[in-house]
Amino acid sequence: MIKKTAPDHQTGKPFRQPIILTIIIYYLTSQTSLSLLLSSHPTPPPIPILPIPTSQQISWQLTEMAMFLHFGTNTFTDSEWGTGHVDPSLFNPTSFNASQWVNVAKNNGFSRVILTVKHHDGFCLWPSEYTDYSVKSSSWRNGTGDVLKELTEAAKSAGLQLGVYLSPWDRHEPTYGETLEYNEYYMGQMTELLTRYGEIREVWLDGAKGEKEKDMEYFFDDWFSLIHQLQPGAVIFSDDGPDTRWVGDESGVAGTTCWSLFNRSAIKIGDTNPKYSGEGDPLGHDWVPAECDVSIRPGWFWHASQVPKSAITLLDLYYKSVGRNCLLLLNVPPNSSGLISHEDIRVLEEFSEIRKSIFSNNLAKGALISASSVRDGPNNSRYGPDNVLEEGIYLYWAPSKAQSKWVLNLDFEEVVSFNVLLVQEPIHMGQRIIEFHVDFLNLEGDWEEVVNGTTVGYKRLLRFGKVESSKLRVVIDKCRADPLISYLGIYEDPFSILGHVSNSSSASISKDGKLLQQSMYHNSPRFSSF
Repeated sequence: MIKKTAPDHQTGKPFRQPIILTIIIYYLTSQTSLSLLLSSHPTPPPIPILPIPTSQQISWQLTEMAMFLHFGTNTFTDSEWGTGHVDPSLFNPTSFNASQWVNVAKNNGFSRVILTVKHHDGFCLWPSEYTDYSVKSSSWRNGTGDVLKELTEAAKSAGLQLGVYLSPWDRHEPTYGETLEYNEYYMGQMTELLTRYGEIREVWLDGAKGEKEKDMEYFFDDWFSLIHQLQPGAVIFSDDGPDTRWVGDESGVAGTTCWSLFNRSAIKIGDTNPKYSGEGDPLGHDWVPAECDVSIRPGWFWHASQVPKSAITLLDLYYKSVGRNCLLLLNVPPNSSGLISHEDIRVLEEFSEIRKSIFSNNLAKGALISASSVRDGPNNSRYGPDNVLEEGIYLYWAPSKAQSKWVLNLDFEEVVSFNVLLVQEPIHMGQRIIEFHVDFLNLEGDWEEVVNGTTVGYKRLLRFGKVESSKLRVVIDKCRADPLISYLGIYEDPFSILGHVSNSSSASISKDGKLLQQSMYHNSPRFSSF
């Protein structure tokens, strides 16, 4: 049977739906379904800009501060560079307590301890099978003691990471100066350290050597390969990395511009360029962040006649190391009894309390925050500006693509006082920011620049004269790729000697942060980072 089409009641002709209308309806329905499908999936993150850090380097950077422990025969001879011929029986720390070292470190904000298991004199703080010049020849515990073993156990119990410094220069070992023989000796000792004491998170070595000492070629590439093979979670410190580099001085101060980007081929261990090491390289092909080493006392080893730096001095070093994209490695040398001295502990406790006092109250968390743009639209919370108030590096604000203006605005809704800015980048996405500045809104309703800086990286801290204002904005002026900001902090530091900037007055600030002059507000004050 053939089914006939029903006729149109007005024309009497058979009714047929136009083919073109069917196609249009189908197309629109398909596009709507596709849009709904696409909108159900999040916008992927931007492409990282190379180079980027390894997981070990990120873990190292997150520790922020490590405690260096110079300890050995020099502790008992009032010397810095031992001759290598001191009688090992002099080493006798009768009150030695590794748990005290670790507790001092942990209680004051240090996440890692690094021990000089062998300094330049060649004396070993573990019973090495390759030499008798070690604790096994000392009078301490009748030659049965092992400083590194006890420190390992104490650090593990406290949840602290452990590192070792094994000096390449050895003034005691007879094979020093014989290229093959000494490199075999050194790698033998390194193997002992990395296979007998559990997890080692950092291996620290340098190119230090006195003048007119024996010529010696170190097989650094072999050493580095061995370390990564035996302790894959460890980072290696040296003048040129491969994982973390020397900042170029022993004062604990990084450059005001400090890139984690670096060209390892530009530096030779033992022959550094302080400026290049301190600032890094915006065109660098390697990710090698800087480590700032400095001692709490004038010397690296303990000396009864020396006194520690003040807590305010340590705070200044914190701003100039951790606050400039570096790790602070603070040496706190145990004394001849085997304990960290009470004077040093008191300073460390004051330093810890000062940091807590400043950084426990982020004023930005009380502000309304907005951004010039947001990746994939203003309603995309995945990349929104509120992310910068969450501590950590894995959430971040990302602007829309191909913008020429990148701004974060903070509205406190009332006048607040502050003199410190903290900015962090999600370093796993690469280091991006080249230049930035901070403005505040004055009484005339004009934006005035209060401070500017170069490079951010893991963490950047800028101090400036005290500002009193209800509105603040952070402006990214130049970057290697679209900027990403993971954390933003606004704080008041009452301890540093700084000037004052308000809606009605301005101040001139020197590079070291001291107030030079203060006058009634007329012109826009400009402050460089310090």
